[in-house]
Amino acid sequence: MELKGVTTALITPFEGNGVDPEIDWDSYRNLLRFQKDNGINFVLPNGTTGESPTITFEEYKKLISIALEEFGNNVIAGAGSNSTAHALELAREAKDLGAVATLQVTPYYNKPSQEGLFRHFSTIAEKVDLPMILYNIPGRTSREILPETISRLHKEHSNIVAVKEATGNPDFWKRTRELCGKNLIILSGDDNKTYTLMKDYGALGVISVASNIIPKRMVKFIDLGLNNDFDSMSRENNALDKLFQTLFIDTNPIPVKQFAFEMRIIKKLGYRLPMCETSKENVQKIRECIMLYSLI
Repeated sequence: MELKGVTTALITPFEGNGVDPEIDWDSYRNLLRFQKDNGINFVLPNGTTGESPTITFEEYKKLISIALEEFGNNVIAGAGSNSTAHALELAREAKDLGAVATLQVTPYYNKPSQEGLFRHFSTIAEKVDLPMILYNIPGRTSREILPETISRLHKEHSNIVAVKEATGNPDFWKRTRELCGKNLIILSGDDNKTYTLMKDYGALGVISVASNIIPKRMVKFIDLGLNNDFDSMSRENNALDKLFQTLFIDTNPIPVKQFAFEMRIIKKLGYRLPMCETSKENVQKIRECIMLYSLI
């Protein structure tokens, strides 16, 4: 497995809104085919963009299984939890199903210490022999994985191979690279930070929200960086800036699902509570962005 390029953090389409709408499995399959047909390197079901806190274990297994059927082997399972026991269960199931790696988010709400984080990720790495990507996103979890802890984990566990970097903190990026060297793979966790992370910190790609709706363009964008054509990548980054901003005018994945529905990538617009639809004003901004980028 060469972990680089564009990984799509997949949305999970639902049949409607409320507490327990069914997953729209037909739209999910269509989304996976759209990703495959447009050259995406990996797909990631059951991440935050997939509304993972609301997904049942049976749905989790089906999301991964269908991704493997439709996309092929390069499926990374979102298997994180703020319970180590639950994360272990998810990671073991991902391995059994055939995923090539898991994404492990920083435990949220309970705010463990750095030692607690080290033990949490170490336990999963020791008990599940599958490549692991750490997910550092303090904006969602209220706890960052310090670069020193990332370095310690990377040195002690050969299957902790990468970090999804979504701190937005250039000092973290710099220290992580200095402490971990070139062997740790850095992947951007923010579409709009990807250019800088690739140019200045040696990131090898992005785990992307935008690629749900513009997969081909995101592949071309990242390929520019992988080919060290950062002048062209800078121009494309500037060109995509408005789209990147509009994708986050509300809490992810609310805007990207609105985009996908307006673009007819998914058949129905649905969320599971506590996620719900965005404002009329934001819908108008999304429609204007779609027209600006000629996405329909």
